[in-house]
Formats: sequence, structure tokens, C-alpha cells
Amino acid sequence: MNEIINTILSTVASIDPVTRTLLSALFIMLETSFLVGLIIPGDTVVLVSSTAITNLPEYIFMVVMVIVGSLTGETIGFFVGKYFGPRIRKSWLGRKIGPHRWEQAENYIDRRGGIAVFLSRFLPILHSLVPLTVGMTKMTYKTFILWTGAACILWTFVYVTIAAVLKDQYQAFASKYEWAGWAFIGIIVTFIVVVSLIKKRIEKTQEQYMDEPGDKDARTVEDPLGS
Repeated sequence: MNEIINTILSTVASIDPVTRTLLSALFIMLETSFLVGLIIPGDTVVLVSSTAITNLPEYIFMVVMVIVGSLTGETIGFFVGKYFGPRIRKSWLGRKIGPHRWEQAENYIDRRGGIAVFLSRFLPILHSLVPLTVGMTKMTYKTFILWTGAACILWTFVYVTIAAVLKDQYQAFASKYEWAGWAFIGIIVTFIVVVSLIKKRIEKTQEQYMDEPGDKDARTVEDPLGS
């Protein structure tokens, strides 16, 4: 198992640091601006790319570029929604996503405002729909970018740090123990499961705000402290 993991890590590391970092930023940008995240999750690209980080400058570069990519994508998504949202919603892709998903995003933003923007970054599917949907509401860009910016920064630090640290720990153990590869896989699986459970828990607590519309004004927040 060590040999397989070493091969994968070496392949990722063989890509020029600037190239793989910019690719990570690009996929994160596409995830929220053009709904690519519904097909290829940008977080997967960031996790894989971050395993090749070898020093502090590379770490800082990755964090900064992923945050920039995230905010760029969110910004594009907001303005695409503002000017083309209804048309996209009625398009083939919009119908493929489903009216129910659009209504959930609309209701959620309507009732929870900026809180919905922040939490949606950690929710499957909704994190790709929310920027477009917010653009179709009365929420200002300033409010939107402040809430989504906080979420993007938190998300980026968690994902990049975990991937880089796990890779370093694996390499330290792999040089001494044959079972290091299995432990590495086990930790990754555990991380994925824990993240999935946290996302499901957040989604469960927020479902009550997705089923019914609010006052049609995303600037007002219902139950700001949560339930």
C-alpha cells in the first residue's frame, strides 16, 4: 500500500507548484460560478493538490489562491444570478437541477439571509446554487461577499492544512512502517466520513428554513441565533 500511495503523491508532486495551485483556484472558482461543483467537487481538487505542499511559501500560496478563487467564483455567481438567474433557472441545466433545489435555496436565503450564505458553503449542492440565487434577491453584494468570504477563508484553511499535515505525517511513518499506507487511507476515510456527518448535521438543522418561503426579503433574518 505504501508504494501505491507514494506513486500517487509523487505524481501530484511532479506537477509544477504554480500550475497545481492555479488549477485548484480555477476549480474552486468554477464550482460556485458555473455549477461545475455539481459534477467535479472543487474541494477534492484542493485536497489532492495540497498533499504536494512542501514548504511554508507553497502553503501560503495555496491558501491565498484558493481563497481568491473562491471569492472570484462567488462574485461571478452572484452577478450571473443577478443578470441571468431567471434564464438559467428555466434552462435545460436549471430544469435538470430541479425546481425543488432552486426553491430550497431561495427559501433558505429568504429566511436566513447572510447566515444561509455562510452555512451553505458547507452544504452539498446548495453551495453551488446559493451564489446564483442570492444574485436574484435583494441582498447587496457587500453583505453577500462578507458572509461568503468568512466561510471561504475558514473552509480553505481547514482543507489545505489537513491535506498538507496528513501527507507530512504519512511520509514520516512510511519510512519506518509498512502499515503507514493503510493508516493514511484510514485517516482520510475517517476525515471524509466526519466531514460528511458534519455537513448532514448542518443540513438537518437548516432544513426547517428551506421548505417554506419567508418575507421575500433576504435582508431580514429569521431566528438569527438558530434553533
